[in-house]
Amino acid sequence: MAIEIRETFQVEAPAETVWRFIMDPHTVVACMPGAQLDEVIDASTFLGSVKVKVGAITTSYKGRVQFTQVDDQTHVVQMTAEGRETGGGMAKGTMSGRVRTLPGGQTEVVVEANVDITGRIMQVGRGMIQGVAHQLFLQFVARMKERVPASQETPAEGSASLAAPGPMTASEATPIRVLPLVLKVMWSSIVRFFQRLFGRTAEPK
Repeated sequence: MAIEIRETFQVEAPAETVWRFIMDPHTVVACMPGAQLDEVIDASTFLGSVKVKVGAITTSYKGRVQFTQVDDQTHVVQMTAEGRETGGGMAKGTMSGRVRTLPGGQTEVVVEANVDITGRIMQVGRGMIQGVAHQLFLQFVARMKERVPASQETPAEGSASLAAPGPMTASEATPIRVLPLVLKVMWSSIVRFFQRLFGRTAEPK
């Protein structure tokens, strides 16, 4: 099953600060529900894992993320990622990110991804997967906004650009509890249905 994801959000911080944040695997993983960074192979290749809990069933994906293109001048990054589920399924795709300064001083981040998924998760359907992915993305953005420093000061050479935590252990990476997200997605779909229904009913003849 192939799905497409496009998300855009704004951050109250300088573009260079946001760029450094999203290019640091430690800070990114700290904002991702259920994820942990297992190993940094080099400056562009990382190994990690994600735990997903659906009811009483917990499954894990282990995989690799690799930057295929990084432009520090235009703040554009492209990457590939693939992960294997313990039960035999796989997730594989490409993602790009762009960071730019808005006229009002905010920084905008645009993320686009194309992902091909196999395995048990396909049973919930494309629409539900995209809805859950959106809810997880909102959680990531909320955590990121709490951690990105608003200061425009540039750190001294040789010092850490951001306060990055060390690699998380398996016990620290709390599994993503998908069921509440699924219920939230279903409720949002129901609300939109009735909004469209009553909107049409209220239209003048």
